[in-house]
Amino acid sequence: MWSPARGRTAGAMRRDVRYVRIGELLEMTLPPMGFELVDLEMSPRGRLVRVFIDKPAVGTEGAGVSVEDCARVSNHLTHLFTVENVDYDRLEVSSPGLDRPLKKLPDYVRFAGEEAQVNLREPADGARRWKGTLRGVADGNVLLETATGTRTIPFDAIDRCRLVPKIEWRKAK
Repeated sequence: MWSPARGRTAGAMRRDVRYVRIGELLEMTLPPMGFELVDLEMSPRGRLVRVFIDKPAVGTEGAGVSVEDCARVSNHLTHLFTVENVDYDRLEVSSPGLDRPLKKLPDYVRFAGEEAQVNLREPADGARRWKGTLRGVADGNVLLETATGTRTIPFDAIDRCRLVPKIEWRKAK
């Protein structure tokens, strides 16, 4: 079942049944097309629907989402939303970007070894923001290796988490 994006209040989610319905539609539709739903954003009145997709990691070939992938998913969703009577004005489909958000517990396993910025709901050891290398998941907790050691962070304590992009400005020799 589709779970709401982090950072949204429970009250806002209860009021926005459309958000959950569209999320569930996307969770059923995207995997058979070879994509996963990373995130869903909607404007307050639902007039803009923004969908972030990614390709599940299958080796290194074909990694990343292309413009053609976004166009194909957009065309498919346009037809799906018409059939399902989803009322919207504008649909945007894109990749999650280099600073991809991590929304689900399996994301932390998939991106183990990558650098990430983790924002907590409540301060832990005097800080709400932690940066380090993801080391996977243990017992429902995220493992983050920081400069001060490996931290065990309960998944529910995380407000937001994004990968830190690695950008190479010089050509490799």
